Amino acid sequence: MPIFLYKAQNAQGNVFDGQIEAKSKDEAESLLRRKRLIVQSVKKKPTEINLTIGTGIGAADISRFTRMFSSMVSAGLPMLQCLNILEEQMENAALKAVVHKVGMSINGGSSLADALALHPKVFDKLYCNMVAAGEAGGILEGILLRLADYQETSERTKRKVKKAMMYPMMVVFVALGAVIALLTFVVPVFAGMFIEMGAELPGPTQLVMDISNMIQDYVFVWVTLIVVAIVGMRTVLKVPKLRFRYDSLLLKVPKVGDLLTKTAVARFGRTLGTLLNAGVSIIEALQVTAKTAGNMAVEKAILRIAQSIAGGKPIVEPMKEVGIFPPMVIQMTGVGETTGNLGGMLLKVADFYDEEVDAAVDSVTSMLEPIIIVFMGGAIGFIMVAMYMPMFSMGDLV
Repeated sequence: MPIFLYKAQNAQGNVFDGQIEAKSKDEAESLLRRKRLIVQSVKKKPTEINLTIGTGIGAADISRFTRMFSSMVSAGLPMLQCLNILEEQMENAALKAVVHKVGMSINGGSSLADALALHPKVFDKLYCNMVAAGEAGGILEGILLRLADYQETSERTKRKVKKAMMYPMMVVFVALGAVIALLTFVVPVFAGMFIEMGAELPGPTQLVMDISNMIQDYVFVWVTLIVVAIVGMRTVLKVPKLRFRYDSLLLKVPKVGDLLTKTAVARFGRTLGTLLNAGVSIIEALQVTAKTAGNMAVEKAILRIAQSIAGGKPIVEPMKEVGIFPPMVIQMTGVGETTGNLGGMLLKVADFYDEEVDAAVDSVTSMLEPIIIVFMGGAIGFIMVAMYMPMFSMGDLV
């Protein structure tokens, strides 16, 4: 939908600039009048060419913005002044532009939650729901502080997993590079020498030479097949039913499934606990939590829990039925529900499973490293032995 830039005057006599989405200029003016604004000018926003991949705004930028915003609000500064100060201090140009737009929306009469909701790629539903709860309860500074803590903890867990998995991935890439280099540059030298000798080659040697020829002769075909496979996989995973089956299968893979389950449980506890402590209703909190699950099987399980609670069941019963949550999590959730401290108990569950994620990551890496090293070492060793086998009988040929 087109965006229109406008200049208007509010009921207090303040003149300000802003922007609004509308199908036409007349509709934009009508929408502004409904907000009881005196329109001075409206014009269509020029088309901008933006080559940025994604939003250009990282999780660290959002958490830093949130913590600074919380500090300023708790100091008693007016919201618009807080946003103006934050806009000036933002180093990220993309986030700076978003903060400016949020300020303009608030200046035009929107609430903070509604203004943030206009930028769903930057401020997700969880963020907006918590801000809305904070505004309604008059505890916005506390909610923003909780949001900053939540974002930093979640990002810390993601970094741990990525960092732990980096070493096995590097070993795989280096080993594959070594194998491809041997087949592309070393094997052809030996192949030329063997051809000149005119001797019959052993089976392993002939196999390695055939693979080397296939890599050299069909390099573009192999590259194309790899690209097609990657694009095809990404396309297939966009189909909900196939993505659900894929995610369900991942949860059953030894070690890896355990890591994914513990990560999902930690995220579930922290997200739901944070929302409940912010005053969000449990049904809405579960719906938001489902969207942040990161696994479609877990997402559907959480939505089933929300449906069961809406039907009058306590949270423990559907948690048992979905078969994803460990017994300890179910029991602690039941205790939290009984004592009226469900949010606090879920946060304790999240803290416990954050440590469990660390242990699961170590377990996965300790399993993958020897497998990768043995497999790649065996491949390189096979190539070298295959190349030297004809040399054992070279004296007889001479």
